Amino acid sequence: LEARGISRVQPHEREAPTLAAMTQMAIMWYSANITLNNLAVGFLGPLLFELGFLDSALIVVFACLVGSVGPAYMAIWGPQSGNRTMVVARYFMGYWPAKLTTVLNIIIMVGYGTISCILGGQVLSAVSGGRTSVVVGIVIIALICWAIAVFGMKPFHVYEKYQAIPLTLVLFILIGSAGPHFNPSLQSVGNTATIAANRLSFFSLQLSVPLSWAGAGSDFFVYYPENTSKRMVFAMTYAGLSISFVFVNLLGVGLASGVSANPGWDTAYHTSSGALLLAGFDGLGGFGKFCGVMVALGLCSNVVPSLYAAALDFQVLGKVWKAIPRYFWTTVAAVIYLVCAVAGRDQLFLIFQNFLALMGYWLVIFITIVFEEHMIFRRNRGFDWGAYEDKKKLPIGIAALISFLVGWVGPILGMYQVWWTGPVASQVGDAGADLGLWLGFAITAVIFPPLRFVELMRIGR
Repeated sequence: LEARGISRVQPHEREAPTLAAMTQMAIMWYSANITLNNLAVGFLGPLLFELGFLDSALIVVFACLVGSVGPAYMAIWGPQSGNRTMVVARYFMGYWPAKLTTVLNIIIMVGYGTISCILGGQVLSAVSGGRTSVVVGIVIIALICWAIAVFGMKPFHVYEKYQAIPLTLVLFILIGSAGPHFNPSLQSVGNTATIAANRLSFFSLQLSVPLSWAGAGSDFFVYYPENTSKRMVFAMTYAGLSISFVFVNLLGVGLASGVSANPGWDTAYHTSSGALLLAGFDGLGGFGKFCGVMVALGLCSNVVPSLYAAALDFQVLGKVWKAIPRYFWTTVAAVIYLVCAVAGRDQLFLIFQNFLALMGYWLVIFITIVFEEHMIFRRNRGFDWGAYEDKKKLPIGIAALISFLVGWVGPILGMYQVWWTGPVASQVGDAGADLGLWLGFAITAVIFPPLRFVELMRIGR
């Protein structure tokens, strides 16, 4: 078991950089995201927002390219600081306000574990012809993920390294099997205003998926030396994220596009998302079911880093929390997402639509504060990375907290969800469109610099 929790990895404890180690950055992110939970987000373009194949595909590409920038930027702080992401957040948000972002990040990590377990359970149930219930499938996925994550960083990296190969092969088999049934001529539904609104909402949702890794971006690279190139860390992380997300989401769009023209796929879709995935292997017989099991088990490569990050985030909440070993919090997080997955197994698309967008709102506000603090106020001052628990040396965080809370005015005005449509969002199209990300970014970007300037003038830190 990895004994280290959130304690800083000192420079002398770091491992010497090698070409293989740098390449592993990209491999880890690629392996963690060529998974069914991300593929299923591609379903939402044609099936939820009623967008055509071309519209959905273009949105997937550009949204994933933009959304991968955030976590790639946050990843550079791992080697630089030797601290985990939510510990690094203390240098930008302040010691106490960083607890708020930590709680929100725990929700993200556990939430993605929940989604992955539901999908894995659905696939395993579909493979068995219903003889294995979705609940049993959920339990199987959850236990495997817990068993890997509880041992820590090294087994996790080894698992991600070798998991990528068979999972990629299976996805290419899926392309060969299901590709002839894709419907590239599928058109978007609605008038011009409605289609534009749906494009914007789907873009925001797709962007939120890679963006969600920003809260854990540096967690996996704290053992790299301080002199590791920032550009290299950014490039490797960006490559792994963007390639994987574009790949699987385009595959998801393709599968969803064939539902309207293929009665078998339509029946599978109305059974579950996992059944639709398995329908893509129709014609391969028993080998197709084996491929379905491989895809289901491949979800573990996405849940394991989420579970690892969530366990570390629990320790960031305070000294008492830090004193409890990481593997205990790993178990707690696993139990939470297991219970949530069992409870929400019949509401997957609603979870996707509401949870993903909601999590993207706070992350874009958080990254805006981090970037502006870094580029405007810390460009020439640097950081004392050893002072991560010294409240007197860390920012008080008044400016960051006010900006973070006021920044939420943007999502409140601009979000388009089942349970709330903001007054600005309702003005776009016939029903509305999700503008929450963009308004949150704009408001935060404008108000944080002057507030931080006043804070530094008055308090000095």
